[in-house]
Amino acid sequence: MKRARACTRKLKTQLGRVIREVERQTEQPSVKLDKLLQTAHRIYEQQRQDKDKIYSVHEPEVQCIAKGKAGKQYEFGNKVSVAVSSRGGWFVVAKSFTGNPYDGHTLAEQMKQVDNLIGDKVGELHVDMGYRGHGYKGQATVHIDKRSRGRTPRALWR
Repeated sequence: MKRARACTRKLKTQLGRVIREVERQTEQPSVKLDKLLQTAHRIYEQQRQDKDKIYSVHEPEVQCIAKGKAGKQYEFGNKVSVAVSSRGGWFVVAKSFTGNPYDGHTLAEQMKQVDNLIGDKVGELHVDMGYRGHGYKGQATVHIDKRSRGRTPRALWR
């Protein structure tokens, strides 16, 4: 822990020096440089317990998503909802959501995008267990996956 803390402190010191040097040498920074300086300031001032941390300099809108799994507890990125057809597995629509919204809250927005693209042809939706408590009120019937195949009727699996 001591070595990691020392490395973090050293990197933070170097970042502060670079920020001050760039600000001193440029009187009127360009738009791109100004955006990078604002990102650098946020990284320099952020603390461990802060909520809106920056995890990537090149993509500051990336969020930390806690998976809760043993092999990979955290992932960094945005949540994406994907719609695929049941026949042939055709990729229909994908939508990216900022932050880390609950899966069930993304279903209505995703279905709105599907309806805009292919119309009201969708009769049944099959979703995983992350969509429990979705509150979707639409024409399509929502089927939530069970833990084992034995509980879902065979006709639905087809």
